[in-house]
Amino acid sequence: MANKSRFKDRTKKISTSPFLKIIVGFAFVALFGAFLLSLPISTHDRVFTRFDDALFTSTSAVCVTGLVVKDTSSYWSAFGQGVIFVLIQIGGLGVITVAAAFALVARRKISIAQRSTIQESISAPKMGGIVRLILFVLLMTFAFETAGALAMMPEFVRLYGARGIWMAIFHSVSAFCNAGFDVMGQKTGDFSSLTSFYASPLINIVVVLLVTIGGIGYITWDDIRTNKLHFKKYALQTKLILVTSAILVVVPAVLFFIFEFREMKTGERILVSLFQAVTPRTAGFNTVDLNTMSGSGRGLMIALMLIGGSPGSTAGGMKTTTIAVLFGSMISVFRRKNDTEFFGRRIDPEVSRVAAAVLMLYITLFVGCGLIISRIEGIPANLCLFETASAIGTVGLTLGITPGLGVASKFILMSLMFIGRVGGLTIIYAAISDKKEMSRLPQGKITVG
Repeated sequence: MANKSRFKDRTKKISTSPFLKIIVGFAFVALFGAFLLSLPISTHDRVFTRFDDALFTSTSAVCVTGLVVKDTSSYWSAFGQGVIFVLIQIGGLGVITVAAAFALVARRKISIAQRSTIQESISAPKMGGIVRLILFVLLMTFAFETAGALAMMPEFVRLYGARGIWMAIFHSVSAFCNAGFDVMGQKTGDFSSLTSFYASPLINIVVVLLVTIGGIGYITWDDIRTNKLHFKKYALQTKLILVTSAILVVVPAVLFFIFEFREMKTGERILVSLFQAVTPRTAGFNTVDLNTMSGSGRGLMIALMLIGGSPGSTAGGMKTTTIAVLFGSMISVFRRKNDTEFFGRRIDPEVSRVAAAVLMLYITLFVGCGLIISRIEGIPANLCLFETASAIGTVGLTLGITPGLGVASKFILMSLMFIGRVGGLTIIYAAISDKKEMSRLPQGKITVG
């Protein structure tokens, strides 16, 4: 009886785990989206789509990645593009956030357990005020997406007529949700992304702003809304996100400007350098052919893709706070200080341990899966590593090899996209019980460095 009781308690704990709910929510939406995309109504030619291709597209959309095996504009019909659009919006907001929004509209009470799940989903620091935060997130999301669509609409309508309205809306949502999906294929060529707009200040600036705002995180927006432009009043995490994000835009943009795109005019070169510095974290649009970039340029992009956006945002990746804490820990070691410090505050050592675990998890998956795909497909490892970095960072940038991959390689990329969006630690915490450590082994000594 005691064993049976413990089994029931464990089953109940697993079934109510917020981590498991997040995983199941994303998986269900991806599968349902794949079912819709596999139907003939979803394609221009009214044919059934192979389920692995439909699942890949659906997973990429709900995980706001942007890697595709079929060109979004020329292959998928208006219905199919609509399904992808909805999946992107759900993935950007988060499945749990969307479910909470429907509950609020239906005037249903949100339980404590549901609030806990929402808190984990959007990386909120506390459970209190979570409903108000959800409403704020929805309001700001639709406000920015609407503003972005209205800003881009004149340019798209001038070039493409009435269809430009849909293109402006689609690209605004895709940019804000850091998805990287585009509907340019029928107009500028399959898989062309925004390369035809490399010299357009309007499209470049609007997309960069949408990607940046979507990638800094909901909690950061709320802090800025509360404290306006008083930087000293911001929470430590907000300060760290804003400073790290600024560095990760300015430094890569300068490096790209110095070492890449030398054949362009100065103004165009500035736009292209800025765009390519922003979108790898984790938007997935590109305004130049990435195959024309140098090996070092693509290497910098891989690093940016792995870093990604900020916690509780529409972006994936290791997150800006993770890389900031790791650098801070490194500096504290160099200075022989016991604590990692930022802005006059010390960081809990546990945070540094988690950051190191996240880094090793991402590096292991990125390198390991890249080498596996290289072996399966017989493709150079450097090309495969770019795709796996893009997948686990939920970016969507590609060197063009994804559409030609076999089923096994597609499932590897799908798994990476899912892990990148849901979060590696979320999956691990859902799989491993939270049993507390009751005893400790004797301490041993190891020399590192």
